[in-house]
Amino acid sequence: MATATPEAAAACTPVDQIIAALRRVEALDGLAEEDYLWLAENGTEQKLSAGQEVFQEGDPADRMTILLKGEVHVRRRERGSVAFFISRVGQLSGLLPYSRMKTYGGTGWAVGDVWGLHIYRHQFDDMLRAIPGMGQRCVSTLLNRVRDVTRMEQQSEKIAALGKLAANLSHELNNPASAAQRAASSLLGELRTYGDLKYQLGSLCLTEDQKAQYREWVTRMRTKSPTGSRPVIARDSIAISAREDDFAAWLTEHEVSEPWKYAPVLAETTLEVCDLDNLSHIGAEVLPIAIGTICSALKTERMTETVIDATVRIFDLISAIKDYSYMDQAPIQEIDLAAALDNTLAMMASRLGHVTVERDYDPMLPHVPAYGSELNQVFTALIENALDAMEDRGTLRLRTRTSGQLALVEIWDSGIGIPPEMQSRIFEPFFTTKAPGEGLGLGLDTVQRIVSKHSGHISVESRPGATCFQVRLPIEQMQAY
Repeated sequence: MATATPEAAAACTPVDQIIAALRRVEALDGLAEEDYLWLAENGTEQKLSAGQEVFQEGDPADRMTILLKGEVHVRRRERGSVAFFISRVGQLSGLLPYSRMKTYGGTGWAVGDVWGLHIYRHQFDDMLRAIPGMGQRCVSTLLNRVRDVTRMEQQSEKIAALGKLAANLSHELNNPASAAQRAASSLLGELRTYGDLKYQLGSLCLTEDQKAQYREWVTRMRTKSPTGSRPVIARDSIAISAREDDFAAWLTEHEVSEPWKYAPVLAETTLEVCDLDNLSHIGAEVLPIAIGTICSALKTERMTETVIDATVRIFDLISAIKDYSYMDQAPIQEIDLAAALDNTLAMMASRLGHVTVERDYDPMLPHVPAYGSELNQVFTALIENALDAMEDRGTLRLRTRTSGQLALVEIWDSGIGIPPEMQSRIFEPFFTTKAPGEGLGLGLDTVQRIVSKHSGHISVESRPGATCFQVRLPIEQMQAY
């Protein structure tokens, strides 16, 4: 689609028709007849067809546009996550007097037939002298524009933060849920196998001496392995593989069929090969079925334990989510800062695989009155920034202590640091040190507003390898609200 320049698309609509269209522009309502006439005679008219490009992202902003017909949809291609903005008929858009706008923040496309009237930058002084009321109207439009864009950016920042949180939780919940699903689906088949083996064992009509010997061996095994199927001593894969070979050799020697099926199960327990020697006296006919029954029982227990562990992990995550969001609680709570930091870390556990987390919490630090969910937004933004600075590899140190009548929270990271010339600007709205498209520059602005709302303050110290954000909050409620 070709870009239409004002000159190429210039039209020659009669002045009276342009004035009639200007009268329908809400921002110009109340102007005198001579004011409308000045705009109609001095403005550069432009008409575009559907799909034509109005301006490109990054082009110099050199004109104010009064949109008389149609819509212009603006999309950002490279910067930020706000991808869509609409300029509708009856609005003032583009560069306005008193605006510091330098370039277009997105690429504009005509939707349907578009008719606009351009007032170029070099005409602004003449326009304001001829129409004094335009100054106030342009300032009002600027304020509305800033308010609308800020709201859109903040909404996008919240959506982006929510998306990250959802991704982290999805990752954390997926692991135990998948483990539980796999164990539960295998458990049914293993229970049937165990039932068949028990039936076969019972059909052998064991003597009382064989029964007693079998029960005694199982009892000794349980005593030696108090945790059931779980290994008491952690072994590496090489050691377990060597144990598998030893058990497989013993099973083969004693003519137990399918030794490759039972050896891995026995290798992951605390049993030793010599423990099986005590069972071998039960009889050559009984031994294979006895071994199979024992291994099936161990596998069943292991699967059950996996389901239990997975569901406990899911329950713990759900509890952390409730604590993190302060669900079903009053707006203001007495907040345990250490617990709030840990709950925030739980939400980001998927990013901590290569991060060393050091906690230094003052056990004597009293709880602070705060809006719990908002305070967690502060910790989430600061910890997220720390992980971004370290690229999810390094050391994250969390510290709490008392500083006079204030509670102090410190969040350290071992990232590249913040350049000194930028440290005074990082709390400004829309200022970001991240690459284009990775941040809107509203995270720390939001953090500062929330901390100020709690009558606290935030500061930063940074050098390469050590950046520390300090959040101070009043301990006494009277000081806070």
